[in-house]
Amino acid sequence: MTTTELSGKGVAGGSSATTDLLTLNNIEVIYDDVILVLRGLSLSVPEGRIVALLGSNGAGKSTTLKAVSGLLPTEHGEVTDGSITFGGKDITRLDAADRVGLGLSLCMEGRHVFEHLTVEENLISGAYFRGRIDTKSDLDDVYALLPKLGDMRARVAGYLSGGEQQMLAIGRALMAKPKLLMLDEPSLGLAPLLVKEIFAFIKRVNEEMGLTVLVIEQNARRALEVADHGYIMEQGRIVLEGSAQELQDNPDVKEFYLGLGESGGRKSFRDVKHYKRRKRWL
Repeated sequence: MTTTELSGKGVAGGSSATTDLLTLNNIEVIYDDVILVLRGLSLSVPEGRIVALLGSNGAGKSTTLKAVSGLLPTEHGEVTDGSITFGGKDITRLDAADRVGLGLSLCMEGRHVFEHLTVEENLISGAYFRGRIDTKSDLDDVYALLPKLGDMRARVAGYLSGGEQQMLAIGRALMAKPKLLMLDEPSLGLAPLLVKEIFAFIKRVNEEMGLTVLVIEQNARRALEVADHGYIMEQGRIVLEGSAQELQDNPDVKEFYLGLGESGGRKSFRDVKHYKRRKRWL
């Protein structure tokens, strides 16, 4: 599939060889009955794949995740047009807790671990909606994927580093046994080596568990290194989409999101400040 520029209307293209687990069709989101944030946004997440939603701060990426997870009402927002389907079921008006029960799991921006609880208590809380179950085997699975958490299971979460808290937030989400893991800015505030480690883990979870992942990121380079498909979002709509490789090779994406010139070299601040290329989708 070639890289496609979209007008913001119509279901976004995806791989025909796989089933779409999540589909957003012409979604419109308004806050406080007046502020239009998402404008006819459409995208799809194929089952078993990693999809990256990229864009600058304020593009509407986090709002997209809140629309999918059902958290908009907590911020006086609502989906006023379009539909959201998950596993073939229309979840547009479904309560957030019921969406978790269907297999949606969200790691929010800023991690939001329970700072006064231990690592293990945080993990157990991730399985709360599943009722009274024996979590030992689930904990063992998470510790096998994230050995560092096993070593720190008795530590209070508030004393962990940013990278450790991000790993804990992802581990807690995995305790819900999700079909779709959504990550909102997992690299935010982390050192480059930790960012590399986080994205390597995301890739590993996808490959070893077959878990479908939708990752929201400003760090386009890291996200496209692990993603199968990507969407670029600006001003509340999808402006570009394609395979991860197609987006990495796109000259506009190189310049505006990867910081590279046409020759492939990293651009200096002066080059960026005085660029001549205009985004073709604007």
